[in-house]
Amino acid sequence: MADAVPVELPGRLAILPFRNKVLLPGAIVRIRCTNPSSVKLVEQELWQREEKGLIGVLPVRDSEAAAVGSLLSPGVGSDSGEGGSKAPGGSGGESTKQDTKNGKEPIHWHSRGVAARALHLSRGVEKPSGRVTYIVVLEGLCRFSVQELSARGSYHVARVSRLDMTKTELEQAEQDPDLIALSRQFKATAMELISVLEQKQKTVGRTKVLLETVPVYRLADIFVASFEISFEEQLSMLDSVDLKVRLSKATELVDRHLQSILVAEKITQKVEGQLSKSQKEFLLRQQMRAIKEELGDNDDDEDDVVALERKMQNAGMPANIWKHAQRELRRLRKMQPQQPGYSSSRAYLELLADLPWQKVSEEMELDLRAAKESLDHDHYGLTKVKQRIIEYLAVRKLKPDARGPVLCFVGPPGVGKTSLASSIAKALNRKFIRISLGGVKDEADIRGHRRTYIGSMPGRLIDGLKRVSVSNPVMLLDEIDKTGSDVRGDPASALLEVLDPEQNKTFNDHYLNVPFDLSKVIFVATANRMLPIPPPLLDRMEVIELPGYTPEEKLKIAMRHLIPRVLEQHGLSSTYLQIPEAMVKLIIERYTREAGVRNLERNLAALARAAAVKVAEQDSALRLGKEIQPITTTLLDSRLADGGEVEMEVIPMGQDISNTYENPSPLIVDEPMLEKVLGPPRFDDTETADRVASPGVSVGLVWTSFGGEVQFVEATAMVGKGDLHLTGQLGDVIKESAQLALTWVRARAADLKLSPTSDINLLESRDIHIHFPAGAVPKDGPSAGVTLVTSLVSLFSHRKVRADTAMTGEMTLRGLVLPVGGIKDKVLAAHRYGIKRVILPERNLKDLAEVPAPILSGLEILLVKRIEEVLDHAFEGGCPLRPQSKL
Repeated sequence: MADAVPVELPGRLAILPFRNKVLLPGAIVRIRCTNPSSVKLVEQELWQREEKGLIGVLPVRDSEAAAVGSLLSPGVGSDSGEGGSKAPGGSGGESTKQDTKNGKEPIHWHSRGVAARALHLSRGVEKPSGRVTYIVVLEGLCRFSVQELSARGSYHVARVSRLDMTKTELEQAEQDPDLIALSRQFKATAMELISVLEQKQKTVGRTKVLLETVPVYRLADIFVASFEISFEEQLSMLDSVDLKVRLSKATELVDRHLQSILVAEKITQKVEGQLSKSQKEFLLRQQMRAIKEELGDNDDDEDDVVALERKMQNAGMPANIWKHAQRELRRLRKMQPQQPGYSSSRAYLELLADLPWQKVSEEMELDLRAAKESLDHDHYGLTKVKQRIIEYLAVRKLKPDARGPVLCFVGPPGVGKTSLASSIAKALNRKFIRISLGGVKDEADIRGHRRTYIGSMPGRLIDGLKRVSVSNPVMLLDEIDKTGSDVRGDPASALLEVLDPEQNKTFNDHYLNVPFDLSKVIFVATANRMLPIPPPLLDRMEVIELPGYTPEEKLKIAMRHLIPRVLEQHGLSSTYLQIPEAMVKLIIERYTREAGVRNLERNLAALARAAAVKVAEQDSALRLGKEIQPITTTLLDSRLADGGEVEMEVIPMGQDISNTYENPSPLIVDEPMLEKVLGPPRFDDTETADRVASPGVSVGLVWTSFGGEVQFVEATAMVGKGDLHLTGQLGDVIKESAQLALTWVRARAADLKLSPTSDINLLESRDIHIHFPAGAVPKDGPSAGVTLVTSLVSLFSHRKVRADTAMTGEMTLRGLVLPVGGIKDKVLAAHRYGIKRVILPERNLKDLAEVPAPILSGLEILLVKRIEEVLDHAFEGGCPLRPQSKL
């Protein structure tokens, strides 16, 4: 083993390459040289000399790592211990490329190596080939830096300079307080490792002596050389010339090796303990079985019943339920496992034991600000919902036993109702259950089956509580408006007890047959429409409407949430695909007109897939950065033991490792790419103008389960008998509105200057046909009354309705305009379609408070009381009325 005396380093050294291996000072390795160039080096520099000199050992990379060699080899590490990369041809710690003659490929050498001396040398001859081989035991002495590399015959010689400190410099460095502290820390960690190894092997006694006699900066290399670490970590240790950096890295590696040994021992002890316990239980069970056979009472399930009883005792059941469970348990003890009811009775008792009667989620101290930040991080906007959750938290802070709210989110698809429920659970630090009620028609899905039926099971609520094992989760009742009813019962009626805070404290599942407390559960229901929900059930929930997002909100959501999620789902990042805000705006305006953001996310996913195809085509280049294989060496205890040796291979000196790795430039989405991937734009701002280019067409605003929509109404006249024809899958209410509109127009024909006198029939010898496109979509409701009147007046007066105006409102036979619902959705729909003027009933003024201010600032809202005001705003220049006309 080398001592602390510095080694005299000659100006030139013969270089022996190590493939993917690093020899550190103080380490001893055994190598077998078979390559002709390596054999020549050993023969001339070591075997034929009486006084064995020094040779240099330089790390090089094999052919598999060649593609990244030029990036990793240059200047790996420095005196500060930080890894770096310099292009070949730079200065400092750059790697060296040596081109041999006769067309041989270049080798990438590391710029730093270790001078080594031969401790043992033996020569052999292979038969029958007669090839000469050498076995050399080398000891690393000191670090050096390559200044110049040249060929000497078949091997290389380098002009080198010493990197390790001189004796005087070492004495000065040892006085540094920081170095002294690092040395103590390293020795303490190393001593702890040796103490652990002492329990396994006797050879570590010599290591203790080394720890007390060898200088600590040499110990760092000796210890690290014994560990299973990667080639890059070995290179980093070789390049750590600065003693502080070397000790810091060595301490980290020794501690990591210590922790891995401790974890392995812990796992081994645990496995051995489990095995001994299992063996003990097996012997005891065999003895118990033999005793029972002698007594004639062989009951194999007795132990399981005892374990079940113990589990039930620990479940924390209320007293009355515990009495019921004990009765069932006594009944189970009297039954034989072969009896038909044994398995069902046992399953019932296991359910009682598994239910969280008293167990709740451990809530942290209620922090309103942190909860608000959590909600804001997951969802953009939705101020009303977030405020309601913060209010609940505030009440919980003042009254910890407050009942959980029963919320119902109503809104079109894609606005975030379901994901908002999971965010609420995250903000409250509670577990989350999702129960889908879409298409459920059996009351037993809610209340469970009675145990008298074969294959009976508890309802979804009790089963969900069993799965999460807490009694206060956030429970999502998804699609509550899509339940049905048939001969098996009505699930909506069963939910009345579940969602009533006064009753759910004693919820009675048919299978459970004992009351269970649901008052700690926070129920969140989602629905697209309120109409299908029975009024008694709706009355038990706090309805919060989520009408939809404005284009500005969609843009924020896309940039903050959708694009990062889409990129992650497709294995991409911003270095491969970038979607500018301007392109997201174009997607929102030209390719999606919806209340939510689902179609927007689908379009973004289409762009991501197109980018993924291009990235996958460059997969061969991208894969190169992942092909460096870690190398392994023996452990510390075997390396430092007497006679410890390591087999190492020496690589041939003519391999190509000069490939380079290129990072592909990011793909930036532009308009041509949008049209290529998504196709031509689906919407444009000229649609409304094109549709109302002829008289008889007006623009209305309607509400659907998917949000607000623009509805065109077309009317035309033809020769006939005065009949009214209606098409477009219309309901009874809208048909009556059309009849009402026609009656009002006929009654006011003279006042509207549609006929010279009031006794002339507008429908004489002609029929009226009113159509609501699109014909495949069902339509109903009274809010199209003013739109129908405007369409008929436009038809009879041969005047076109303004293309920038849309309207909504119910009308009466006397011409009054009544308020309607869904104002926010309808105004947002008008904004999406590029409409600038919206006619609304005056009594809907209060509903405009829910419309975002940026939307209102871009629209002209016209409030009306009577149909005459609607007509005056709907036509260019107004609609002239006779001043004397009066109802």
